[in-house]
Parts: sequence; C-alpha cells; structure tokens
Amino acid sequence: MEHRYIRNFCIIAHIDHGKSTLADRLLQLTGTINERDMREQFLDQMELERERGITIKAQAVRMSCIAADGAEYQLNLIDTPGHVDFTYEVSHSLAACEGAILVVDAAQGIQAQTLANVYIAQENKLTIIPVINKIDLPNAEPDKVAEDLVNILGFVRSDIIFASAKEGTGAKKVLEAIIERIPPPHGESHGPLRALIFDSKYDSYKGVIAYLRVVDGSVSKGSRLRLMSTGKTIELLEIGVFKPSLTPVARLVSGEVGYLATGLKNVGDCRVGDTLTLEDRSAVEPLPGYRPVKPMVFAGIYPLVGDDYNGLREGLEKLGLNDASLSFEPETSAALGFGFRCGFMGMLHMEIVMERLRREYWLDLLATAPSVEYEVTKVDGSEVTVSNPSKMPSVGEITELREPWVSVNIITPARYIGSMMELLKESRGDYRGMEYFTKEVSLSQDAESALRVLLQYDVPLAELIVGFYDELKSRTQGYASMDYTFATYLPAKLVKMEILINNQPVDALSLVVPQERAYRQGRELVHKLRKLIPRQNFEVAIQAAIGQKVIVRESIKPYRKDVIAKCYGGDITRKRKLLAKQSAGKKRMKMVGSVEVPPEAFVEVLKL
Repeated sequence: MEHRYIRNFCIIAHIDHGKSTLADRLLQLTGTINERDMREQFLDQMELERERGITIKAQAVRMSCIAADGAEYQLNLIDTPGHVDFTYEVSHSLAACEGAILVVDAAQGIQAQTLANVYIAQENKLTIIPVINKIDLPNAEPDKVAEDLVNILGFVRSDIIFASAKEGTGAKKVLEAIIERIPPPHGESHGPLRALIFDSKYDSYKGVIAYLRVVDGSVSKGSRLRLMSTGKTIELLEIGVFKPSLTPVARLVSGEVGYLATGLKNVGDCRVGDTLTLEDRSAVEPLPGYRPVKPMVFAGIYPLVGDDYNGLREGLEKLGLNDASLSFEPETSAALGFGFRCGFMGMLHMEIVMERLRREYWLDLLATAPSVEYEVTKVDGSEVTVSNPSKMPSVGEITELREPWVSVNIITPARYIGSMMELLKESRGDYRGMEYFTKEVSLSQDAESALRVLLQYDVPLAELIVGFYDELKSRTQGYASMDYTFATYLPAKLVKMEILINNQPVDALSLVVPQERAYRQGRELVHKLRKLIPRQNFEVAIQAAIGQKVIVRESIKPYRKDVIAKCYGGDITRKRKLLAKQSAGKKRMKMVGSVEVPPEAFVEVLKL
C-alpha cells in the first residue's frame, strides 16, 4: 500500500482514562471485529489484564477504513499501558508511530501520567490528537478539562474532540481526525530493508515472534534476514499482520506494522530495539532503537522447591523477551538456596512478573525484600554498585554511600496539599516547586475543592518502592496521582542492618535503612519475626545488628517438658539432677539445632 494511505498511531493516557474502551469502539467502527466476537477491552488479551482491569502489554492491531473521499486507509493502532511502571512499553510503542491519541478523563482531568506521556510523545515528535473522554459521567467537566489542556499543554481548543468511548459518542470524529491530522509514514520504499523490532514474544511452535515496524524497504516470506546488532541470521517461517489475531500475509512494505515468526529458540538472539535487514542486501546504518532501560527496584526471586530452579530460569528468559525492563542474574542465598536477583521498574511490575511466573509456568516462588541499587566508594578508591543488601560492604570499608533519587510529580486536589507535604517530608523529600492548574485562585470553599495542584519534589527512590503509593491514595481519598523519573545519585547516611537468628545471619532478611530509622525498623522486624518463627525445644534469639553492634533483641521461649512431674517426696537433689540434665540437653541442642524461617516471614518483611 502507498505511504499516503497508511496511518500508524497509538493511544496514550493516564491509567483508567478509557484507552482500551476507545480502542474497542474503533475496532467496531472499522469492522475489524465481528459483533459476535466483541467483548470489553478486546485488546487486553492477558488473563491478568482482564482480572485487574489494566493494560500491561502494548497490543497492536491493523484496521481498514474507507474515508469520505472513497479511499481505503490502513490504520495501525497500538494500545499502550497507563501505569507508571510500564512507561517503557509506551516509549517503545511511540517510536513505531507518527501520531498519538491523548485520552483525558472528563471527570478527573489531567493526571500525572497524562503529563509524562505527552512529554514522551513530544520527544518522539508525534502529532497529538487530544480527546476528552467520559463526557457522559454525571460529574464530568469537559469545558474545564479543555481549558486545562489549552492552558497547561498548549493545545488549540478547536482541535480537542469530546467523546464517550463507552457510548460511542465522538468515536467517528476520532477516526476522521486520525486520517486527516496524523501524517503518513516516511521511508525509502525501494531502499535496503530496515525494520525496527518494538516488541516480541515466544511461541512454542514458531519460536520467537518479533513485532516490527518496517521503516525502509520491504520483506517477503522466504527472505533471509539478519539482526544488525547480533549478526544472527534468520530464515522466516511466517510473516503477517495483527487483525487482531496473527494473520499471515505474503509481504510487508515500508510504513507497515506486522510480525515475523523467526523460528529462533534462544530468546537472547532477538531483542527489542534491534534492526532487521536482508542478508543479501543489507542496510549500512541500523535504526536508533531504544535507550537501555534502567531497572529501579531489585529483589531476589527463589523457588520454594529446589527442582524448580531451571523452570524459573526458563520462565524469566521468556518473559524477558517481550519485557525489555526485566533484568535478572543468578544468585545464591544461604537461607533460600539458588535463585535470581531481578530488576524491575516498580512494585507493580514486580508483582505482575511474579504472578505471570506462577500462572504461566506453575512455579511456587518466594521474593526477598525489595531494594534499590546503591553506589559505594570504598576506602581503597574503588567504586561498586550494590543491589543486594547482603552484599553491602561493612561500614569500615565504605568512604561514601550514594542512593538513587527520583523527580516526583504529584497532582492532587488543593485541600490535600498539607497531608501530601507531610508525607513527602516523612519520605525525606526535597521541595522543588508547586503549580496551580488554574490561572485565577478563588478563596471560596467550592473553588478550593475543585482546584488541583502539581507538587514537584525530589525523593529517594527507596522511600517510594514500598507503601508510598498506598499512603498517597489513602491521604487523598484516592484523588492524587503520581509520576516519577530517575534524577541522580546523592550521598546518604545509610546503614546495613542484618537479622541474626540463633546467632546466624539470615542474608535474605538484610536491609539498607536510614541511620536515624534503624532502631525503629529493627524493632518492628524483630517483633514480627518473633511471632512468625515457630517455637523450638531450645531458646531462639532474634537480633537486629548493625556491624558488630546488636541494636534489638527478642527471644522465642522454648517448649518445656516437666521432667520432675513424676518426682514426689524424696531428696531435693534428685529433682536438681533431672533439671540440670535437661538444661545441658537444651544447651547442646541450641549449639547443633537449626531454625527454619518459614516463607511467611519473608512475605511480612516485604510488607514492612
């Protein structure tokens, strides 16, 4: 198909603003899906997505549309996630498009991820079509939201489309705007093939399936291809498009979006961001690809059954194929055995990966407490990065310890400014700025309740990864939204806190905590472990220590057998002899006995 009849676009928005529902209406309007097969959030194919009501993986689909002039247009849509943990999915999708539909909820207005996605789209120089969705809601304020889009993001009022994806209102206008406003793709139709891999997945029968955007040239079934970064050659098994199921075609040309079944069995051979070219007529320069994704949160994942180790490795490899932000490397724990140290974009990302491993690969797993990556300058001048608290050098070896900080944008109703600032202060945040979302500030109560504020802070990443988001929603009755980006590493007064059980350190329970909070967190953790670890026949000491100094200790009392129950009357020396014998036995048992930490203990540490 000629370039002028092709439109590549994606839908971007804050979470739950109606991206997937709008995609449903476009699928219906273009006749891509039969009414019999239609269901809500059609492009959310993963069971986990449908259960949680969120988009986790970007999904592509090709639609055909007859315009007012009678010409047939090919529309390639990519539906993207909205949660901050999946921003990398959005950035990959945008690189394969020329335009984006920005969906904004008419009741909630501009949220944190709305701003973040607009900035990513502008970086990629995309044409943005603003759509105010959910105008049918009783509390919708489309005119106010439109004013914010004009004042804050610089859109032209006449370009804004008012819609209700649920009822289908305005969907036809969106379709017309896609054809009229989004530019056709650019590329050399007759040049050497250059195709960008923007996503991929693993299929048991077809091997690695690469989702790609053909930028230059064309590719036909039976062609031999080469991956430009690895030099790996591929003989195509199948070539096709998304309708939305995988539908084979004979050829993909410049500007089109489709997939290739490569037959590759090694998931490491085909990576997202790589460039495909023909083996016999190869391109000279690869496409820019993507910036490497930097994981934010690290945790150890271990199988509860040692025999599942190989299954865990295979599962992580296959998930890592279509999830460029998931990193992992083998590690060993004295307490938990063999496992992997994994890097994630955030706690939701970690939760989703764990759940997919359990469901798709039938694995029983255990995760250690999440941590961030620290930079350490040692006494000898060398620098190391540490993502596992148990590997943190001792205090005497460290000259300087630096932790990652992030720039946080929080959008909240004005009446919650005080509680938000208090939360950010408790989280060691540094104030950067505050901006009201209207030009005129009224002091009336009604105006104040409707007024929204953008708070800008720098916060240590370690403070955000556990519990912060729940507190944010709790203190603002669910109205606040948050987005963050990595800023820099800054020096910090942190200490490594170890947990000793029966005088033996449990490496999986090690934590890096701020020095002023060490005692309080140690007390909470030790108190919780005392309740979770089962009693033994000997006394078990649970201690929190910093270096050689124990800061908190609690004991689990042993079971006690009444050895003098059968003694009645007689000399007191007989009772003393039995008690001394019991005491010696317990002492010997304590020296050789081992205490098993139940999985529930690690789960509770994760909560703390």
